[in-house]
Amino acid sequence: MKRLRIASLLSAALGLGLVASQALAQAYPNKPIKAIVPFAAGSATDQIGRAFTQKMSEVLGQPIIIENRAGVNGMLGADAVAKSAPDGYTIMVGTNSTNAALKSLMKKLPYDQDTAFAPIGYIGSVPLIVAVNNDVPIKNLRELVAAAKAKPTQLTFASASTSQRVSTEMLQSMAGIEMTHVPYKSGPAAMTDLIGGQVNLFTADFAVMLPQVKAGKIRGLAVTSMQRSKAIPELPTVNEALGLKDYELIAYFALFAPAGTPPDVIARLNRALNTAATDKDIIDKFSAIGFETAPGTPEALAQRNRLETAKWAKAIRDAKIEAE
Repeated sequence: MKRLRIASLLSAALGLGLVASQALAQAYPNKPIKAIVPFAAGSATDQIGRAFTQKMSEVLGQPIIIENRAGVNGMLGADAVAKSAPDGYTIMVGTNSTNAALKSLMKKLPYDQDTAFAPIGYIGSVPLIVAVNNDVPIKNLRELVAAAKAKPTQLTFASASTSQRVSTEMLQSMAGIEMTHVPYKSGPAAMTDLIGGQVNLFTADFAVMLPQVKAGKIRGLAVTSMQRSKAIPELPTVNEALGLKDYELIAYFALFAPAGTPPDVIARLNRALNTAATDKDIIDKFSAIGFETAPGTPEALAQRNRLETAKWAKAIRDAKIEAE
C-alpha cells in the first residue's frame, strides 16, 4: 500500500513537472526579444533583419528590438550573442561572416563558432555587385584587370564585411591582379567613399549597391552569382565578363540563438521565421534586390552552415587571405 502511494506521488510530481514545462513553453515569449544585428544600420543584414523580425513579432505577440553591434566583420555582435543567456530573449541575425567565415579569417575568436550558437532557421541569400567610382576610366571587368596589371596595387578596394572582402580577394586571385585593400567599419561608409572617389572599387550586396548603380552614382561591372540577376539583367556575371567558370560568392542570412536555448523555444522562433519568409510584402520588397528566401528547419540550417563553413574556408585559403 505504501509503495503504491509513493508511486502515485511520483507520478503526480512528474505530471506537474510536465505541465509546468508545457506552461513555460506556451508562455514564451512573455517579454520583448532582442535581435542583435552584427553589422551597421542600413546594411543588407540590418534591412533584412528588421523586416523579418518585425513580421516575427506580429506572429509571436511580442516586440523584437533590433540592436546594431557592428565591428570586426560581425565578431563583436556574434560574441555578445554567444555569451547571452540561452532563454530565447536574445537572438542574432547571422550571416556567412559570423557563422561560416570568421574562423578562417581570425587567428582566435572569443567563442567557438561551431558550438556557440543554436540554429533557428535560414532567411535567404543575395548576390553582390562589383562596382567602381564613376571617375575611374574602367567600363568593364576586363578593363579593370588590364588596369590592375598595368599598375599593381594602385587601384584600391573597400570592404566592411567578410563577403565584401573575400569576393574581391577571390577576383584578384583568379584574375592574377593585385589591388590595395581599404577596410571600413560599415558598408554605408564604404559606399560614401566609393561615390566620393576616396576608394576605387567596392563589391557589396544588392541592398547597398543596387540603388546607387540605378541612380548612376557608381558604375556596376558585374554580379557575383552564377546567373545574371533579374533585378539588373544588364550586368554580366564575373564568370561571363572574364571567361571564368568557377567564380561565385553570395551573401546569406540566418537566425541563431545562444547554444543551449531550449528546443521548444527554437521551434517557436523557427515557425515565426518561416511565416515571415512566406510573407508577400517581404518577398516583394526584397526580390527587387535579388534576395531569395528559403524557409526551412533548424536542422537544415545546421547542415547548410557546415557546408558553407567548408566552402568559405576554401575560398579564403585560395585567395591567400592571412588570418588576423
